[in-house]
Amino acid sequence: MKLDAVVALVLALLIAVPASAVAWEPTKPIDFVVPAGTGGGADQMARLISGIAEKHKLSPRPLIVINKAGGAGAEGFLDVKGKKGDPHTIVITLSNLFTTPLHTGIPFSWRDLTPVARLALDEFILWVSTTRPDKKDFKTAKEYIAAVKEQMSKPEQMKMGGTGSAQEDQILTIQLEQALGLKFTYVPFKGGGEVCVNLVGNHVDSTVNNPIECVSHWKAGRVRPLAVFDTARIPVGEWKDVPTVKEALGVDVHYLMLRGIFGAPSMPKEAVDWYVTLLRKVTETPEWKKYMDEGALKPAFAAGPEYVKWVEENEQLHKELMTKGGLLKK
Repeated sequence: MKLDAVVALVLALLIAVPASAVAWEPTKPIDFVVPAGTGGGADQMARLISGIAEKHKLSPRPLIVINKAGGAGAEGFLDVKGKKGDPHTIVITLSNLFTTPLHTGIPFSWRDLTPVARLALDEFILWVSTTRPDKKDFKTAKEYIAAVKEQMSKPEQMKMGGTGSAQEDQILTIQLEQALGLKFTYVPFKGGGEVCVNLVGNHVDSTVNNPIECVSHWKAGRVRPLAVFDTARIPVGEWKDVPTVKEALGVDVHYLMLRGIFGAPSMPKEAVDWYVTLLRKVTETPEWKKYMDEGALKPAFAAGPEYVKWVEENEQLHKELMTKGGLLKK
């Protein structure tokens, strides 16, 4: 074929393919914002996604994890909100997506961002230390709750550690108090990793951490899971031996937390589609599946209208829970 004929063929092919059909992909490093501290579940998941994307060459540019935990995550959400149209900024969201604006009144809503994908739902577990200074070794939730009730009549109540104020951990603490007639002194920390470290150090008496945030300390024998806040037991590994709160205490207190991704406001659809594809590929890797099992997370991938519908329903659920717990901004 003559050179001029080859050129004509190439030009014809280029004209035949519309610009919209050319796939978008990032042209610079991606800012991957974590609206929480280091070491917690959101931070661990973001760093895992970044590492998997690099290892399996799923992205032409790296995902750079940036922690912005100030104001119970408000710092991170407002930062992303201010990057309208930026296809190179995403944020990993936990349920502070709902709780932070409801409690603080900051000018932010999940509707300010671009929904990308729900990756998983995270469990919560009631944990205690196995190395208490008073030598008490609580092996069941009933034993621990009996001690909490006994301590209520004394000057210093049992301390419940959790991530942030008026976030998921405190919502669960209040639900447990209301269901069982208890009273804890709630102690907030910046991230779930810090929460479990303080439990190990016996600076608090219990926590309601996510499984992944305490699993390493559990395997080392420093903490013990007493009950899971779900309607059924976690069906994988040693987690299967942990009873539900209803089994252990006779009250139906359950809660699952979002692990999802949003993009900057008005992110182009082509970029959203690229991230959905990237994240779906991440969730199909052996590293992700191992992480899900070890951390007892529930697989729950969703995108598009299914994800938006779930977010809308859970925003309403959090309004109801926080109203009941007296945590809404007055």
